[in-house]
Amino acid sequence: MSEAVKQFTEETKKSRGDRNAKITTKEVISAGMFAAVLAVLSQISIPMPTGVPVTLQTFAVALTGVVLAWKLGTASVVIYVLLGAVGVPVFAGFSGGAQVLVNYTGGFIWGFIVMTLLCGIGVQMKRKAVGIVLGLAGLAVCHLFGTVQFMFVMKMGFVESFLLVSAPYLIKDVISVALGFVIGGQLRTRLLKAGLL
Repeated sequence: MSEAVKQFTEETKKSRGDRNAKITTKEVISAGMFAAVLAVLSQISIPMPTGVPVTLQTFAVALTGVVLAWKLGTASVVIYVLLGAVGVPVFAGFSGGAQVLVNYTGGFIWGFIVMTLLCGIGVQMKRKAVGIVLGLAGLAVCHLFGTVQFMFVMKMGFVESFLLVSAPYLIKDVISVALGFVIGGQLRTRLLKAGLL
């Protein structure tokens, strides 16, 4: 694991080059665009009896982390969360407001930030297998946050909460992360070649 951390540090230094850590216009536009992509894909949802809908959010979060890497990707998801928190209807089902972040589905939204961070670190690893493992670890953290918040809000046990709001979505979410790495990796390569990232 220390080798992975060392590799990540080296890759980060390379991506920054010798320039100071200033945010460029291109980076601001990229972060904003992917926040918008996440908002759009959040609306493609199928309601479920548990109240946690099936959406393309997990795919969008993985895609954002993979294409933009950890720094810009995390910033993009933070923008998305802040927009939703102030009332812009960017969350699933065209919902918005701080109440969404503290109700029974809010834990998953908080988990998106960690998931994007780990997917973004993962894409910078030389070994793809390590990158995917980091992405899946991010997914696990996201599901843990979602399950724990659901458990507290609904006053239920952890296992019961997991079986209701996490287990039914795991296979779909694992596939979403894998697709995020495949599609996002190709998109990132093309954008880098075109000088757009």
